[in-house]
Amino acid sequence: MSLKHAVLAALLEGEASGYDLAKIFDVSVANFWAATPQQLYRELERLAEAGLIEARVVEQERRPNKRMFRLTEPGRQDLVAYTTAPPRPSAVRDELLVQVQACDEGDTAAVREFVAQRMETARAKLARYDRLREWMLDGRDEDTYLGEAERVGPYLTLMRGRFFEEENLRWGEQALAVLDRRAAARSAAPRAAQRA
Repeated sequence: MSLKHAVLAALLEGEASGYDLAKIFDVSVANFWAATPQQLYRELERLAEAGLIEARVVEQERRPNKRMFRLTEPGRQDLVAYTTAPPRPSAVRDELLVQVQACDEGDTAAVREFVAQRMETARAKLARYDRLREWMLDGRDEDTYLGEAERVGPYLTLMRGRFFEEENLRWGEQALAVLDRRAAARSAAPRAAQRA
């Protein structure tokens, strides 16, 4: 997937400025596609040049003028065509997992701390996703929302993000338990050897 299609999909929510898109990416899209604000602004320019989106300038009195972007019909057609192509298999590239893989020869205590930090990040993301979910549901239960909502894609991707972070927590709990048991066994071994 390219950033192009992530931006086009985000614009399905309606017209947005680059700043608005950066906030949308940070809150919802980031759970499956990360991009910096600079990358978003560059991509918006490319998409406008290609005619897939169009921009209009909104004049503001006390702030700099802002550009608002929206999908064009060619942009919608491109997005429709994109949804018909089979996606590439996902691949995990996670620096923490490389550190965990090497922890037996490395600094296990440091790696343990990194796992704990990943768990804290997962908890924070879950809290943010839960707030977004409550906002989307707006007092409705999930079945009612899914039956009434104009678009369910954002909700489904939000749920995938929640499941991913829940799995990060489950894995982290197991990893910490294993590392703690091994550390306890290692510290007990020298004491047992001294008593013998």
